[in-house]
Amino acid sequence: MEGQQDTMVLNMGPHHPSTHGVLRLVVELDGETVVNVAPDVGFLHTGIEKTMESKTYQKAVVLTDRMDYLAPLSNNLSYVLAVEKLLNCEIPARAQTARVILTELQRIASHLVWLGTHALDLSAMSVFLYAFREREQILDIFELVSGARLMTSYFRVGGLAYDLPDDFVATVEAFLNIMPGAVDEYENLLTGNPVWLERTVGVGVIDADAAIAYGISGPMLRAAGIPWDLRRDMPYSSYELYDFDIPIAKNGDIYDRYLVRMAEMRESVKICRQGLRRLQELGPGPFTTTDRKISPPPKSEITHSMESLIHHFKLWTEGFKPPVGDAYVGIESPRGELGTYIVSDGSPKPYRVHFRAPSFINLQALPHTAKGRLVADLVALIASMDPVLGEVDR
Repeated sequence: MEGQQDTMVLNMGPHHPSTHGVLRLVVELDGETVVNVAPDVGFLHTGIEKTMESKTYQKAVVLTDRMDYLAPLSNNLSYVLAVEKLLNCEIPARAQTARVILTELQRIASHLVWLGTHALDLSAMSVFLYAFREREQILDIFELVSGARLMTSYFRVGGLAYDLPDDFVATVEAFLNIMPGAVDEYENLLTGNPVWLERTVGVGVIDADAAIAYGISGPMLRAAGIPWDLRRDMPYSSYELYDFDIPIAKNGDIYDRYLVRMAEMRESVKICRQGLRRLQELGPGPFTTTDRKISPPPKSEITHSMESLIHHFKLWTEGFKPPVGDAYVGIESPRGELGTYIVSDGSPKPYRVHFRAPSFINLQALPHTAKGRLVADLVALIASMDPVLGEVDR
């Protein structure tokens, strides 16, 4: 009709580039202006939660790595903490400290992928190469402790899969010594860059009230000015022993999310340094619980103890049996509150497993931030939310 302007509906995705995963967006456009956008998820659905219900508790650990594949150790930690809560299991201090160090290294590694791909989306190619340079060193550390670079499955119910190697402290220290200077390099490239500022400042604003209403957590929430971090506010794995700041911003735009994550990498370096000092103070010690009904006995015991051999056999054939009940544990993953809810019916396999995935929750704010912006801004918005679709479509 005359005087009436039609809009156009286009699919963005579900190809991988520019959507940071297999995400389909149904975008309604008026020219290049976004009128509405509807995220359509489920293309990567793997049924991880139901699959875990067919595995014993210990064997299900390997499935958690496949959810947020940029932070497998964080997934490991949330799951094993929930199972340990069911079991009322004590964890040795050495294992607690190693968990803190490795999950903070995982946070840095995840933020480096976010930084490099986010910059690449906005045509800054050099940052991607710089960020992956440091990430490689972190993956080397994961390979050193677990034998795997990505899907480590290193945290186990009761502690760690293996003890830390002798050269762990020196290797991590070498990385921590170069990381602050590397963050300086990233910031020299981006923080005052006029093109970066033009594409990020004032774009995709989520204020504090909207962030709370949507249930947003992690750096997106802190960029809106709310200093909520589970490591400090609901501590787990001995985080209460560490001194660190919670970076926040006030505008809740893409630029503030960038600043918060950059500051978080610096804080993670600080936490790791404290963890290494704590490891050295603790000295050698058990790396998993001494309860042989939960964690397999070492080979040195199996060779001369029939009881240990029986424990080993029963654990790997039947698994342990937590008491009837349920447990929820949330941790501060690189994307926000990653929660694991487990229901036990007293059998060796969980009756129900469910994950509160921060990527899934945070992604629902995309239509709120995208309306009225340009298509080019939509690409930047997705990147600033840092979604991992393996976690969304678990």
